[in-house]
Amino acid sequence: MQNTQQIPEASKFEPTNYACKESSYKEIFNALQSLRKHEVFCDIILKTDDNQIIFAHKVILASASPYFYAMFTKFAERNHDIVVMKQFDSTALKLLVNFIYSGEIIVTEKNFQVLLTAANHLQLQKVKEACCDFLQSQICPTNCIGINAIADLHSCTKLVTSSELYIRKHFLEVVGGDEFLSLSSDQVVKLISNDELIVPSEEKVFESVIRWVRHELDSRKYILPQLMEHVRLSLISKNYILKKVAEEPLIKSCLESKDYIIEALHFHLLKSDELIPQNIRNTPRLGDKVILVVGGDTYEDGNTVWYDPKMNRWHILHETIPCRNGCGVAVVNDYLVFAMGGFDDDLSTFRSVDLLDLSLESPCWKPSVDMLTDRSSFGVGVINNCVYAIGGSNGKLQHLETAEVFDCNTQKWKMIPSMSTYRVDFGIGVLNNRLYVVGGDTLSGQPSNTVECYNPILETWTPVEKLHVPRRNAGVGVLKGILYAVGGSCGYLSLSSVEAYRPGIGWFNIAVMHFPRRNPGVVALDGLLYAIGGYNQVTALDSIECYCPETKIWTIVTESINVKLVTGGGAVVINRPRHFKTC
Repeated sequence: MQNTQQIPEASKFEPTNYACKESSYKEIFNALQSLRKHEVFCDIILKTDDNQIIFAHKVILASASPYFYAMFTKFAERNHDIVVMKQFDSTALKLLVNFIYSGEIIVTEKNFQVLLTAANHLQLQKVKEACCDFLQSQICPTNCIGINAIADLHSCTKLVTSSELYIRKHFLEVVGGDEFLSLSSDQVVKLISNDELIVPSEEKVFESVIRWVRHELDSRKYILPQLMEHVRLSLISKNYILKKVAEEPLIKSCLESKDYIIEALHFHLLKSDELIPQNIRNTPRLGDKVILVVGGDTYEDGNTVWYDPKMNRWHILHETIPCRNGCGVAVVNDYLVFAMGGFDDDLSTFRSVDLLDLSLESPCWKPSVDMLTDRSSFGVGVINNCVYAIGGSNGKLQHLETAEVFDCNTQKWKMIPSMSTYRVDFGIGVLNNRLYVVGGDTLSGQPSNTVECYNPILETWTPVEKLHVPRRNAGVGVLKGILYAVGGSCGYLSLSSVEAYRPGIGWFNIAVMHFPRRNPGVVALDGLLYAIGGYNQVTALDSIECYCPETKIWTIVTESINVKLVTGGGAVVINRPRHFKTC
């Protein structure tokens, strides 16, 4: 009797999902490619205008390209053995058919344009994306306008957006190139009228307009008024307007453009924002940087103030915050502002942290994660989205040598190695991704001339060359690779002297300020170093001055800011948020 094996009932089998490995698909691609090259089962010949022929299979082409699918199912070509591909570059077509059979293509500087044109026509989205990725990787100030034009021609939306952003971010380099001169008047207007144009000064916009008009003077001089309408002359200094703009020959011969000069000069004469009619020519661009000041006597009303360097005006930000004298202030990503620690009217210190998110439509101060230690009169620095809180004093008015760091990604504080000595009322700056603590008070109560540096990678503190003058309450800022120790005090004397430090060279003296300043806020912005407020001996200052490394002089920016600013480390530079209004 034959032995038979009983098959289990079907319901007892569990379904198994099987997926081919990538290597299996590669074998299929290779087999299809081999069939095409040997003209096996081929049922279509593609012929280009230069009589190049390409063998293929209709079903393969139709499965990959909506263009071929429509051709072989809805039009007369479905019954043809030969199809003439008019206006197709033969090299591009060969590469694209090869891509359909292999899934691979190489985009180069020589073939990207014909490939993009043909891929767009055949609706081969992957190749189109590959061409766009190639162009994105090659973008630079000398070709970004051309890349934007190519992207627009072929409806490459993502590349259009990214290239426009690149042009706005690199405006200064772009307008110095030849591509800028080839733009149409409408394109120039679109560029210079953009609120998010990144430009160090509005003077550069004016100069770019004059350069563009002069390139084809006979035909473009009539367009000058249309362009000048979008140059924000009111944001240019009165001196530049009178010496450069008004004296420009093209402006002198253009009556309408003169009207814009009169408007800008009138703007500079007005004292109250309420009297200024709002228009594009006196509206700062959103990409501009402004100075935010948190701390000191601004806390009488719980307000924060901000300074617009292009408008030379101070404004009150009406988002209130609890009293924080002697607090530490830091900004992350140009819009997240941290106010940390400090002391209240009873001289009690605290570890709480408040956060102001300026990217929100209606920002307000909100509690954040508390520090691990009570601190006031301490140093704050930011490296790679990490906020460092260094030294200071605690609730017992004891000097601290400890340090901690807040990781914005994990939202946690942790202790890091302590400084070599106790410090309070010192300055702090970030140079080459290292923290520098400068001067301050030591345990003896005397101002210190010592400096030490923290390396966050090695987690070590190392001594740095000493200051020429001991300084407590000095403002510290970094500009173009140089660390500056600004003002401060030595004993009971407030200082107007300034020292600068360059790694490998050491400390050296620079020009003195107009006023002695103890506890000034110091920030770098648009190539200048600003010293804000502070104490002149015992009197709180309401002035601001800036240092230009090129001219090596300090200049009074504004005589009065209508509020006493004892800022310490409470001045930071931020991107102008949309809700920061000037009028």
